[in-house]
Amino acid sequence: MSTTTGFTGHAHHAHSHATAEVPLRHDWTLAEVKALYELPLLDLVYRAQTVHRSVWKENKVQLCSLLSIKTGGCPEDCGYCPQAARYKTGVQAEKLMSVPDVLDAAKKAREAGATRFCMGAAWREVKDGPQFDSVLEMVRGVKTLGMEACCTLGMVTDSQARRLKEAGLDAYNHNLDTSEEKYGDIISTRTYDDRLKTLARVRDAGIGVCCGGIIGLGESIDDRCQMLVTLANQAHHPESVPVNALVPVEGTPLAKNARVDSLDMVRTIAVARLLMPASMVRLSAGRQQMSDEAQLLCMMAGANSVFFGEKLLTTGNPEFEQDMALFEKAGVKPLEPNVDKPISQ
Repeated sequence: MSTTTGFTGHAHHAHSHATAEVPLRHDWTLAEVKALYELPLLDLVYRAQTVHRSVWKENKVQLCSLLSIKTGGCPEDCGYCPQAARYKTGVQAEKLMSVPDVLDAAKKAREAGATRFCMGAAWREVKDGPQFDSVLEMVRGVKTLGMEACCTLGMVTDSQARRLKEAGLDAYNHNLDTSEEKYGDIISTRTYDDRLKTLARVRDAGIGVCCGGIIGLGESIDDRCQMLVTLANQAHHPESVPVNALVPVEGTPLAKNARVDSLDMVRTIAVARLLMPASMVRLSAGRQQMSDEAQLLCMMAGANSVFFGEKLLTTGNPEFEQDMALFEKAGVKPLEPNVDKPISQ
């Protein structure tokens, strides 16, 4: 489909039901985006909700589950991350989980209502060999459960991206984190360009792109808007755009950062929705610290996907119960897991 009439993005997911013809633009300027970000909040939310409803007719929320399949010991120095080996955060480096254990967690996530299962490894980059082969097996296993499979493993080569695609991977997560200008203050162990190259490799392999960022890193409004410009001006909008609020962790360089104002999350999500109408906008880290009302405002502003943390894979978890109670109270309908058949691309 041409970008002028419809979607470069989500129309191919069997259950997305993104319908209306909203032209997708790839030529946003920082000034335009900043003007949107600075609109009176309710005007901004109204505009975002209008676009959201014209594209996402069913107005359902996708539940995604994230599992750390390889925790800690990462050689990178991302200032926000408790998994970096160089920070003392109490996170113990662990070895890669076994395939059966991961698939067991995926089954539990599916029972809890998740339709997408994301596997994260604290690696700087993927290395070929037995560990990568295990990850490919995990992807194949998640697909046989009828779920979307997503991975975040750091940088990948062209051939690794192709092998992930052959295993059935639906999406690869690799966030930009912030603007190119701010990036060097947060991470020194790889460049912004490295991130963009990884995204291009994933895209070339035919895998969906999950790419967003984190607010609350000490960035300016310009940085925040510039990150959204970079995402929206890619030749294809990411199919999924996670918006994270920094959860400051003791022991990391950003431990003392102030918590993000929930309304800043609402603004960021609303602008992401206006710039990338056919993308899933995902309310991700920091959600547990938000009130019910703030989460619902985020959904009004265009968030149509939420992350369950891995703690949610244990039954009777209060956070899971809270989420379900909020959806119930607000009449928010989750997307149903496609249990009968694997989700086709």
